[in-house]
Amino acid sequence: MLQNKRFCAIIFFAVFLLTGCGEKIEPGNVEPSKKERVKAPVVSAKIIIQPFFYESVGTVSAKTVSTISSKLMGSVREVFVREGDHVNRGDRLANIDDRQVGAMLRQAKAALAEARRAEAAADAGAELARATYTRYQNLMKDESTSPQEFDEIKSRYQQAQAGLAAAKQRVKQAEASLSSAAVSAKDAVILAPYDGTIRAKMIDVGDLASPGKPLFTLETTGNYIVDLVLPEQYINTVVLDQEVTVTVSALNNKTFTGSVKEIFPAADAKSRSFLVKVGIPVDKALRSGMFARVSIPIGNTGLILIPLTAVIHSGQLTGIYIVDDTQTAKFRLIRTGRIFGESIEVLSGLKEGDRYVSVPPPNLNNNMTVEAVS
Repeated sequence: MLQNKRFCAIIFFAVFLLTGCGEKIEPGNVEPSKKERVKAPVVSAKIIIQPFFYESVGTVSAKTVSTISSKLMGSVREVFVREGDHVNRGDRLANIDDRQVGAMLRQAKAALAEARRAEAAADAGAELARATYTRYQNLMKDESTSPQEFDEIKSRYQQAQAGLAAAKQRVKQAEASLSSAAVSAKDAVILAPYDGTIRAKMIDVGDLASPGKPLFTLETTGNYIVDLVLPEQYINTVVLDQEVTVTVSALNNKTFTGSVKEIFPAADAKSRSFLVKVGIPVDKALRSGMFARVSIPIGNTGLILIPLTAVIHSGQLTGIYIVDDTQTAKFRLIRTGRIFGESIEVLSGLKEGDRYVSVPPPNLNNNMTVEAVS
């Protein structure tokens, strides 16, 4: 049995050798597969002139901010407002102890009354001296009095007139003192100078108020501006009333069309930049201190813009399909920049005149033939 198996194996090996040593088999030719074709819109890259913007950061602030201080010294008796309260012009904000100014007011009234009484007495004396002087003038004409007596009467008359003038001057001084005391009495009540919102309250009941010490910070409501700094190389590109775009991040990147209201004439010596104030429209959601970005046009520049639909993102790679002279699609990496509406800026990887697929179909792959369609 074992011998039969060995015999069959020898026969099989001999047949294999005879077959391998026969006629040579010519290699066959395999028909190459046709390159896949796809239809897609193809456009040429062009340089587009676009305004060039400098984006500056700024802070939203009220158009008018005032620090309200005391004009007299005294303890704070009452405070009627707190931070965030809206006040109208003339509303009472605080009261300062007015006992001292009240005493000064009463003293000024008494001094004025005394001065007026003295004026009345001086006026009566001046009138008597005038009548006597007139009578002695007539007597002097008739030579019924001596020159010495006439000189004495004349001197008394002149003294009475001078006394009356001095009394009138004292009345004016007393009236001025009374007016000053009355103003000081009014200063004991702190009033709002205009409609606005209390931004800060720096006093409490019992604190000592003194001239110049800040009590409140008041800002106008509704009218806001954006304070920003502009580098010195761009200061000549902005003018008053120029329109700019303001974006407020805290309001979901809401944009406003603002206008340049103030340009400070001198630059900061350390930063070499100018302070610029931009007015923005009224918006109830705006608050002082919000962060804002301001886009200021500073000239024109040439950009290569392509539709956002042409860009393909593959992992960390960004590219587009270029169409060469053989109508073959080639995937090329690009570096993108800013977005302008439905277009995006290409910083590198694409030059003017390059043809690319503007809307790549899902089945488009590298090295496919592209049939351009409109």
